[in-house]
Amino acid sequence: MSWDEWEQLKKESAGRGSTAMRLNQLPADPGGPSGGQGDLRVDQKDLAAVGDSAFRLRQDLSRFGDHARVASMAAASGLTTQGFALGKALDHVAGHWVDQVQSLLDACAHISNHLDYTKGAHAGDEFHIYGTVSSIADLDKGFDEGAH
Repeated sequence: MSWDEWEQLKKESAGRGSTAMRLNQLPADPGGPSGGQGDLRVDQKDLAAVGDSAFRLRQDLSRFGDHARVASMAAASGLTTQGFALGKALDHVAGHWVDQVQSLLDACAHISNHLDYTKGAHAGDEFHIYGTVSSIADLDKGFDEGAH
């Protein structure tokens, strides 16, 4: 860009008005804070569905992951017995498979357990909030009755 082009752009920009910073943004979300609702929305059915899916995934992974381990170790043993070096390598891979499957099983259990905990915690929060709001409404009613 030449100096003349730069000067021309500056002149055009100054002619358009304000030089204040302008940020690009999405329009306000009607469900967001400006719409009267908070950002966080927890649906108990959704939490339960994700937790159940994680639990079922853990069960299936445990069962099917073990089939792969047994078949791989049997193949490794057979290859080693027949004098193939590949048997030792396959046994090594099967050992790592066991470790990786266990890590995934632990992660699935963690997700399932955490969502069960979250579901209970949010239910307790809802109960507390309802009790607090209800008691405020009762106090307001008492003040209104005493003013007459």
